[in-house]
Amino acid sequence: MPFVQNENKRELWMYKHIFDPIAADEFEHSFLWYEKKSANAAEKFYEAVQEALNAICIAPERYRKINSDLRELRLKKYPFNLVYFFDADKKVVLVISIYHQKRDPNYKINKQGK
Repeated sequence: MPFVQNENKRELWMYKHIFDPIAADEFEHSFLWYEKKSANAAEKFYEAVQEALNAICIAPERYRKINSDLRELRLKKYPFNLVYFFDADKKVVLVISIYHQKRDPNYKINKQGK
């Protein structure tokens, strides 16, 4: 798997992030697709996801709302959005999708039964 939860020691104002199993599969599938094309592209994709996660964990309320519970952030240089919700009390972000922008936009919401 190309990612790990951010359980290392972080500053108190940072949120932790976790991946829904479907989002983890999407991440792995996309990473492996890029890896088949180019190790460098896969590495840059991984870095783009990590950069987005770091930004979300600093200020999860900052990014675009797509419904009453979900938000999203577009990756830099890649046609993907991270779709997530957060719990301010628990200081946790749950990534529910790494959504390719060419897919049906309803997928990012409806796949979770939301």
